[in-house]
Amino acid sequence: MARSTARVLVLLEVLQSGGTHTAAALARRLEVDERTVRRYIAQLVEMDVPVETVRGRYGGYRLGVGYRMPPLMLTDDEAMAVLLGLVAGRRTGLVGASPAAEESATAKVLRVLPARTRRRLDALLATLDLPAVARSFEGADAQTILLLAAAARQRHPVVFGHRSREGAVSERTLLPYGLVAHAGRWYVAGHDATRGEIRTFRLDRISAPTVRDGTFAAPDDFDTVAAVLDSLASTPWRHEVAVRVQGTRAGISARLRPGLARVDELPDEPGWVRVELRAESLDWVPAVLAGLDTPFIVERPVELRGLVGQLADRLRAAADGEL
Repeated sequence: MARSTARVLVLLEVLQSGGTHTAAALARRLEVDERTVRRYIAQLVEMDVPVETVRGRYGGYRLGVGYRMPPLMLTDDEAMAVLLGLVAGRRTGLVGASPAAEESATAKVLRVLPARTRRRLDALLATLDLPAVARSFEGADAQTILLLAAAARQRHPVVFGHRSREGAVSERTLLPYGLVAHAGRWYVAGHDATRGEIRTFRLDRISAPTVRDGTFAAPDDFDTVAAVLDSLASTPWRHEVAVRVQGTRAGISARLRPGLARVDELPDEPGWVRVELRAESLDWVPAVLAGLDTPFIVERPVELRGLVGQLADRLRAAADGEL
């Protein structure tokens, strides 16, 4: 894009924000002289943008009353992808954008979206937490995500069908506190009125969510991310793994993906910790343990020791140049 064209678009964005802007102020914003500002204003007028010139001591330029840029023609999925990219890019360190840049870009996108989509996405941004860099998200459709986000923000209960890991289907009533995007999946945490306890639900296992009348009060100190990660770490699976690892709790935890395992100090063994995790399959566990790059002892299950030995043999063979 030509630099002059980019500046004309910036000028339009400034005018779109409302109010009257002096030529001097616009010149400073665009880093040009006032004569160039007048030329850019003329270009906007030629494009049928109704820029008005206000005379007098407090005069300047403003957009005609009632003028709005046309709404972006994006589906809910597309608009959500744009906004999540802006937010995740900075919060997960994928890009070096400052908070001000993220907020400015987000505001620009929201401002030109249709009102209904804007309200729902604004609710999503207000209730979403991103604890770590995620891979591609699967299984949860945009309508479910946005409905739950709005319900969490407005404190409305939600009724939905839920399919358990074993395939059992039940109806749940949830007081949603917030959403979390983690490790490629979406989760909602809140008070499960059906069970009378705090629960976490994967959105890809939710069906036909419906917002109900009424409101509720959420705990001020509720940590949605912590609730989801704790729930993931304690989920029952086929195998319960326990490994003693040399190192500190903080050091070992930092090397493991959040929510993957529980790490506890061993009072009787200074300098060692116990790592406990649950897994449906043990195939991937040896590589995770090797990645800790510190001595470890497998406590259970016994079959994990054999898999660790097999990985060691493969690595040794690779080091020796063998196939």
